[in-house]
Amino acid sequence: MKTIRLFFALSLLALFSCEQEKSLNEVFQAIDEEVKANTRAYETLGEATSTIGHRLTGSENGAKAETYTHDLLESFGLDVTYFPFEVETWMRGDIEVKIGNINKRGYETYSAVSLAHSPVSSNIDLEIVDMGNGLEADYAANPNAVKGKIALVYIGILPGSPEGLTNLHRSEKTALATENGAEGIIIINQVDGGVLLTGTASVTGGLIDIPAVCIGKEDGMALKETLKSQKKRASINMTNTSNVIKARNVIATIKGSELPDEKIIVGGHLDSWDLATGAIDNGIGSFAVLDMARTFSALDLKPKRTIEFVMWMGEEQGLLGSRAYVDAAVADGSIESIKYVMNQDMSGNPVGYNAAGRPEAVAFFDNIGSEIMKVDSTTFKNSNRNGAGLHSDHQPFMLQGIPYTSSASNLERHIYGCYHSDCDDFNLVNKEHMENNVRFSSMMLYALADAEQLPAKKLNDSETKEFLEGNGLKLKLRIGGDWRWED
Repeated sequence: MKTIRLFFALSLLALFSCEQEKSLNEVFQAIDEEVKANTRAYETLGEATSTIGHRLTGSENGAKAETYTHDLLESFGLDVTYFPFEVETWMRGDIEVKIGNINKRGYETYSAVSLAHSPVSSNIDLEIVDMGNGLEADYAANPNAVKGKIALVYIGILPGSPEGLTNLHRSEKTALATENGAEGIIIINQVDGGVLLTGTASVTGGLIDIPAVCIGKEDGMALKETLKSQKKRASINMTNTSNVIKARNVIATIKGSELPDEKIIVGGHLDSWDLATGAIDNGIGSFAVLDMARTFSALDLKPKRTIEFVMWMGEEQGLLGSRAYVDAAVADGSIESIKYVMNQDMSGNPVGYNAAGRPEAVAFFDNIGSEIMKVDSTTFKNSNRNGAGLHSDHQPFMLQGIPYTSSASNLERHIYGCYHSDCDDFNLVNKEHMENNVRFSSMMLYALADAEQLPAKKLNDSETKEFLEGNGLKLKLRIGGDWRWED
């Protein structure tokens, strides 16, 4: 009799569980309704930018931002921890850039900003040599042209350049200039209106050997034109500080219901540069991740796999927080449990998602995108991409063969003019675009974490090498010192 009763009870429990299990569409509808009714992404970002300001790693503001997001995640009822790491941080000091005639007369002061991680002290006065786009081909065409001099390079690809050129990051252009004997580098911004861009000129996150500065587009293009007919020299004087400090990634965890040892990471870098409040880079991404965590907690969503919601620190100074996390995971073997990464960097108003160079994953994102369109086909268009790139917090994971995705954002174009500049403030933030990102990215995250089979698997070392080569990343990784394979 007891056996019959137990069987009957288990049957009822199984039936009840089946009745309670929600379809993917029902979960997506619930997410949509929750975010529309209760999202706090825009409000919390506004509060943080007004009460904290910038979020430079290693600064007092950076530590305040770490504490703010930790406490906010705890208030959502989540299990939250700090991931501390030590980092050599860099902070700008004074800078003066003067450009004059080759005979050291007629100097004119230029508006300029120092790039991290320029030396703590530099005082040079040398000839300027125009190196065009600052690519390998430019140096090959003019061997030894910048040896003992200052390289002038454009941050993008100059109009009229040969077709098919692949641009390099400012740090990679600085590394090439250094390799070719330059004693300094002046980078011309590509944004109209004299906007000055900051950011790291270091591929390693450590101090570089030469001073690196950015000048405005109008000043830079006029200087390029002058150099066609006469020689010029630049006096660059700067002081900066560099110290080893402690920083903290912030991690909130929701344990998986069936596969708790398999982990999906969704993260955005919390840190920002210090010229403004970093509302776009990367307030909109990191505070969207915070609200995704709030949404999952509010709905008590427990997909099959464990999810970690991560606030990365040190991204701007060389992916320092994500590198530290991955290094620790490799050391203790937990790297094998990380199955997928979603990176939220300057993300908003998604129209699709990126399969990130993994063709086998395309069908998954297309299929899930079709489900998202059933909820909202006005904004979300299932316009998915499939390209792998560098210079954000997915990179350390990708180098270990871990697949990643990111949103195909549809932000207003004008905000990119304030990238890494003194105009990256909260007035640029579009509330609806943040809300759309939280809605659609929460849906995609749930689908990943609850999938019967993930869209792509972790690659082994030889497969990772082939993947990186196939996506044209070998040169950039070699310049950055991250290419670990024999040629």
